[in-house]
Amino acid sequence: MRVSLNVVAGPQLGRTFSFDQHDTFLIGRGEDAHFCLPRDRFFSRHHCILEIAPPQAFIRDLGSTNGTFVNGLRVETAYLNSGDRIQGGETVLEVVVSSDAPAVTPSGNLQSAGATEPSLVTVTCLNCNIPASVAANTPATEMTYVCEECREKLRANPQPIPGYQMIRVIGQGGMGSVMLARAERDGRAVAIKTLLPEVAVSDQSLKRFTREIEVASSLKHPHIVEYVEHGTHNNVVYLVTEFVSGMDAAKLAKHRNGKLDWREVVQIIEQTLSALDYAHSLGFVHRDIKEQNILVSGTSPNLIAKLTDFGLSKSYMQTGMSGVTMVGDVAGTIAYMPPEQVRDFKEVRPPSDIYSVGMTAYSLLTAAHPLDIGPKAGISATVKAIFDKPIIPIEQRVQGVPRKVAAVIETALAKQVELRWRTAGAMREALLTAASEG
Repeated sequence: MRVSLNVVAGPQLGRTFSFDQHDTFLIGRGEDAHFCLPRDRFFSRHHCILEIAPPQAFIRDLGSTNGTFVNGLRVETAYLNSGDRIQGGETVLEVVVSSDAPAVTPSGNLQSAGATEPSLVTVTCLNCNIPASVAANTPATEMTYVCEECREKLRANPQPIPGYQMIRVIGQGGMGSVMLARAERDGRAVAIKTLLPEVAVSDQSLKRFTREIEVASSLKHPHIVEYVEHGTHNNVVYLVTEFVSGMDAAKLAKHRNGKLDWREVVQIIEQTLSALDYAHSLGFVHRDIKEQNILVSGTSPNLIAKLTDFGLSKSYMQTGMSGVTMVGDVAGTIAYMPPEQVRDFKEVRPPSDIYSVGMTAYSLLTAAHPLDIGPKAGISATVKAIFDKPIIPIEQRVQGVPRKVAAVIETALAKQVELRWRTAGAMREALLTAASEG
């Protein structure tokens, strides 16, 4: 399906922006906006942002001076439907949701693709069989759907996977849950992640998601969690990986009153960078680096770090399984994203991973966000900080970190891509050199 934004009034009348997969769309006077309106004085520099996951679209005002209006009403946030009109100043955009599938006219001729309205189809929840109506490309589209109530139940009590003895749930997140299990064939301890769609998705999208998991499974590196297998059970996708004893870096820091010694951080981060350098050389980008996705085992000074969920966030979003993610007021999903990733969910390159590594290192060192975003900051405040706020130097947060080590991390956090480390390998080498001199 497709979401289009048609400019129906204002200086840029006639322009159209179309989206057929998960993306973001920034509107404002700033040059970095997708829809730049430098001459419309009613718009703020970063006025509002749309997140689009066809057929869904969601708008969030970014604390603009004059407000964002939908169908004449000022809104902070709003889901958008086909026919809705977004206005700020003289500019008006109309939302159009359409099907990518051609329609058949009464005479039997095919209309052009994208010219038809989506079909409403009835789907039933995989778990409780309660029906719901959802938009689809055609009436014949096969859809997979788990209702909100059942998603919560399945996160807390995931279904057993054939061939594995379930031991306990060891984690829960937006995509599903993680279980510790034992393989019946050889007794090996494994981690099983179940991946629940947040919205109804076509079976075709579900198959594409499993194909993308399979591609990412080719990564073999001592600091990347080892892939075992994936599959589908009762229409729920699952991913089996090695089980890493220990805990993720976020929990490790929590056990140390929120932050780690700089030597431990260097050890964890240089191993993470080693994994990224390898993956980037093969064309893979992680997209979701944070403390929770770095698993740490062993004890200092012999910590072993392994990066998990490689490319999973991208596949989950771009195949439509996530729906829109900026709906609530919790900013955790975007707090570690660089400006270019917030502007464009779709096209993320290695420099974005380097920025997120810098964010992770800073947090582990200081127990704080480098942009002075409080733990209760909402998404609007977080997005504005990502675009506009300078970072707070590490030395203002915590004492004892060698200046050269801090400088390596702060370089990774440059808002401009060209000012960051060019590669993960270059950052790793600089970090190790700085640590040896510290």
